[in-house]
Amino acid sequence: MNLIIDVGNTSVKIAVFQADELIEKITCSLEAFENNFENLLKKYPEINKSIVSSVGLLSNLQLETIKKRLHVLVLNAETPLPFINDYKTPQTLGVDRMALVSAAVKKYPYQNTLIMDAGTCITYDFITNQNQYLGGAISPGIRLRYTSLNNLTANLPLLTKEKPKMIIGNTTNSAIHSGVVHGVLFEIDGVIQTYKEKFSDLTVILTGGDANFLSKQLKSSIFAHSNFLLEGLNHILQYNSNE
Repeated sequence: MNLIIDVGNTSVKIAVFQADELIEKITCSLEAFENNFENLLKKYPEINKSIVSSVGLLSNLQLETIKKRLHVLVLNAETPLPFINDYKTPQTLGVDRMALVSAAVKKYPYQNTLIMDAGTCITYDFITNQNQYLGGAISPGIRLRYTSLNNLTANLPLLTKEKPKMIIGNTTNSAIHSGVVHGVLFEIDGVIQTYKEKFSDLTVILTGGDANFLSKQLKSSIFAHSNFLLEGLNHILQYNSNE
């Protein structure tokens, strides 16, 4: 059994996999990590391997705690990946993007695949049907757009995401909702259409915290996956365990 540890900006996701099957997932604060880690090891004594992503946010003590209990793979730019990485600056490629592409390789092998992760940022990553990762794009996410309008202007309020009722906003709040949400939707649909013009038989995946909110409003046909990043981390761990 594998233990997947994904440390984000505000929380930690811990997942237990039996081969390719997700058995349990916990989201907790960094402060509550060690307690949840110990509880999962007691619950699943068969766990013997782990992968840690975004390790910079873990303290050395927390990382040593994991290493004392399990065989640990710390994901970084030197980690062997299950695809050909043609990114020109591999040292700067985020571990989250490595994991998402790895998940695509596992679930949709040898297909032209566009993976979109809608979180704090919206990342676009493309891998060809020859298993070559070419790169993609990084754009501000929904919350970042709302926050920027509030932080960088004098009078615009900070709003939480809301599905716009119409394209024409007739109040300041409805105009912000229309601009932010439709702006993201038009961007995503435009990116998908541009890729489809260049690459045939395109598979499109949407994941991340805003995936469900966006997927129902997009014109394009997509596959929505809630645990795609965790599945990718598990695949990287399996890939390195079998080498």
